[in-house]
Amino acid sequence: MPDATSSPPVETLTEATILFAGDSGDGMQLTGTQFTQAAAHARNDLATLPDYPAEIRAPAGTTYGVSAFQLRFGSGEIRTPGDEVDLLVAMNPAALKVHLHRVREGGALIVNANSFTERDLELAELEQNPLESGLLEGYQVFEVELTRLTQEALEHTDLSRTTVGRTKNMFALGLALWLYSRPLEPTQQWLQQKFADEPEIRDANLHVLSKGYHYGETTDAFVVRYDVAAADLAPGTYRSIRGAQAIALGLVAASKQSGLPLFYGSYPITPASDLLHELSRYKHFGVMTFQAEDEIAAAGAAVGASFGGALGVCATSGPGVALKTETIGLGVMTELPLVIIDMQRGGPSTGLPTKTEQSDLLQAVYGRNGEAPLPVLAASSPADCFDTIYEACRIATRYMTPVIFLADGYLGNGSEPWRIPDVADLPAFDVSFATTPTASNGQNDFLPYARDPDTLARPWAKPGTKGLEHRIGGLEKAHETGNVSYDPANHQRMVKLRAEKVQRVTDMMPPTPVYGDPDGALLVIGWGSTRGAIEAAVDRVRASDARVGHVHLRHVHPFPADLGPILRRFDKILVPELNNGQLIRLLRDQFTRSMTPLNKIQGQPFHAQEVEAALREALVSTPA
Repeated sequence: MPDATSSPPVETLTEATILFAGDSGDGMQLTGTQFTQAAAHARNDLATLPDYPAEIRAPAGTTYGVSAFQLRFGSGEIRTPGDEVDLLVAMNPAALKVHLHRVREGGALIVNANSFTERDLELAELEQNPLESGLLEGYQVFEVELTRLTQEALEHTDLSRTTVGRTKNMFALGLALWLYSRPLEPTQQWLQQKFADEPEIRDANLHVLSKGYHYGETTDAFVVRYDVAAADLAPGTYRSIRGAQAIALGLVAASKQSGLPLFYGSYPITPASDLLHELSRYKHFGVMTFQAEDEIAAAGAAVGASFGGALGVCATSGPGVALKTETIGLGVMTELPLVIIDMQRGGPSTGLPTKTEQSDLLQAVYGRNGEAPLPVLAASSPADCFDTIYEACRIATRYMTPVIFLADGYLGNGSEPWRIPDVADLPAFDVSFATTPTASNGQNDFLPYARDPDTLARPWAKPGTKGLEHRIGGLEKAHETGNVSYDPANHQRMVKLRAEKVQRVTDMMPPTPVYGDPDGALLVIGWGSTRGAIEAAVDRVRASDARVGHVHLRHVHPFPADLGPILRRFDKILVPELNNGQLIRLLRDQFTRSMTPLNKIQGQPFHAQEVEAALREALVSTPA
């Protein structure tokens, strides 16, 4: 080990953005996740963007097989994974080719020099070696022989060459942790637990991790090292959490607070499959998980669970929502609580299954036959997934209706610090079941469609409760009695009642907060995962004395009752969306205001600078 005088000077940064990229088999998601845990351990605020290839088994070394993980961490508030990258760790030429454009001018590149062979360049469709062609002028390039150094570190073991090669991501991780002064301990503890039953693999990864860190200490390639101070977070207990984990915990919290057993029906589909994996870990909380043979069966089982008195939940992505449509309509007709989670992705059809997009809002609001309205909620960050899914469950049981919860791949896979809430601070979640027949006109008969005067919800009766036998099914129901009815006037009455019931969800919505200025020249309206980029852009524009406000909608159907008055306080309205303009259609329909769209449909989230440029353009443009 060198003495202290030989160590490079440490430069303190307020934030940094790192991107790990390589083949799917290079373990980039694991590497990024472990760096995230180290940053969280150092009490940094952070945001991540895992980026998966769509190909399940893309040929190694090709551009369409590149997997990446971007992380931004800092001592201040971090809202996005970063617009530009400070350090790109590229495990092969394909990763460098695909992601070089993300690196800022003067940024750093750590490349695996051993992977730039003629064959590697051919697979990446590069005519020249970028390490020799001058393409990388203007960047700080660090050529590290990751493959060779890893092999030398483990030459004393009996591990196969293939197994040794799989550990080179730990060398890269150790070097990156050293460069940014992040602790080794979280990764060391994870490796010890992960491979407790495979001591040779455990020890090999631990050794290579330390070798990568030691390489940074001993090489003279780096003239400076960095440190990022801890963020000033509110007091409390924190953990780094992904959106999928937050959804699972929110569902468990809803189950425990309501006293309802949780049933989760699922059919595998990207990016919703991770929810099944997460919820299956909570059997000790009475969670029942069911992998069905198809999307329709998953939704049907969830409806059946709700009929039986459980909290019925199912999850999917856009194509699966299309298949579940008839069953969701059954939930509307039977007026049973049901939560449908839609982890949105790029479409149509199979589309971009591993890329993010706000593609399903119109489908969620209108995508059912007949008049079948239901509430639609959207989470705005990985941590907000907990609060929003909890709220969706409360609405479903209070108003006896299916509810669609919208997230997307960016939220589900991304992570951020989450302050673990005190159970006592969670909103009240009271659920009651009918236990006695409903008296009406002197008759002691159960009326399954008699309605609560405030919510218009019908009573929830568990099957088998004596005296509460009633019909259920997809045919239209007579008011109060629930008998099958083909009466035209009754049908219109029931359609209106179901619509009014959903509209009354606005009664439990809190006042809509306005971020930034409460009135002024420009209002930005967003929903879902665009929140971080919008708020960062609003802050930058407001710093130049422009009066700009931002409303981010958790309730996208129905809209909050106070949204109209808020709109009237601003001269112009901008609506950023990761689609071709879906929320703006709903807003224009209800409020008949001139609005400007900002649409991005590239499978990637907004950069704050993209939104900022649109805000500045909207401020100087003439209203339409």
